[in-house]
Amino acid sequence: MVRLSVNVNKICTLRNTRDLNRPDLLHLSRIVMQAGAEGITVHPRPDERHIRASDMGPLTSLVRSNPSIELNFEGNPFHGDYLDYCIDLRPDQCTLVPDDLAQRTSDHGWLLDDAEMKRLDPVVNKLKSAGLRVSLFVDFDHAHIERARHLGADRVELYTEPYAARHARGDKSVVQDFSEAARRAIEAGLGVNAGHDLNLDNLPDLVRAIPALDEVSIGHALIADALEFGLADTIRRYLRACRA
Repeated sequence: MVRLSVNVNKICTLRNTRDLNRPDLLHLSRIVMQAGAEGITVHPRPDERHIRASDMGPLTSLVRSNPSIELNFEGNPFHGDYLDYCIDLRPDQCTLVPDDLAQRTSDHGWLLDDAEMKRLDPVVNKLKSAGLRVSLFVDFDHAHIERARHLGADRVELYTEPYAARHARGDKSVVQDFSEAARRAIEAGLGVNAGHDLNLDNLPDLVRAIPALDEVSIGHALIADALEFGLADTIRRYLRACRA
C-alpha cells in the first residue's frame, strides 16, 4: 500500500508572509495526521523560505507522538544545516535532493556519474551509519538509476514533474515510462517513492502503474486543494487516490 507523506512547506510559506503564527504549522500538521496521512515531509532550505530552523524540533516532537507516522526530511546535503538536522533529529527517511540555492523548487534528480557518486558516497555513509533510511531524488529516464543502490541508498524518489506535465496533455505513454523506471529500481533492490506535481487527477494512474510504489510526497497541489475542500477532507481524497 502506497503511503501518503504530506509536504507541509507550503503552510510555512503562507505563515512567513506575516509576523504571526498563522497558519499554525503544528496545529495543521496535527490535522494532517489525524485525517490519516502516513507521513510528514519538510524541505528545509538555508534561506528559510519555507520551514524554519525553529520549526524543526517542535515538528519532529509532534510527529514522534504518533509512532505510525513517518517523518521525511528532504534537502541538499551540501547546503546549510540539512545533515545536522538528519543526525540530530533522526527522521525516518532522508531524501537527498540536488536543488540549487537559487532554485524556486526542485527540478531534476541526481546525475549519478562517477564524480557525483564520489561526492555523495560519504554523505550516504554518514546517514546510513546513523541508522537512517536514505532515498535519492532521480529522473525517471536516467540511465543509471541502479547506481543509487551502489551508494547504499535504500530507495529512489522518482521526480514526477515530467509525468504530471505529459499526463495533463493526455499523453498516457508516460505511465509506462515511469513504470519501467520503477521496475529497474526495484530489480536493483531499491524501494520506490515518487513526488513533485502529483495531484488528484494524475495520482491514481501512477499508483496503478507502479503497484510496488512505497510512498508519494505531495505538497503544493494538496495544500491548494485544501483551500477548496478543507484540509482534513483533502487528506482523505488523496488517501483514496493512493488506494486506486
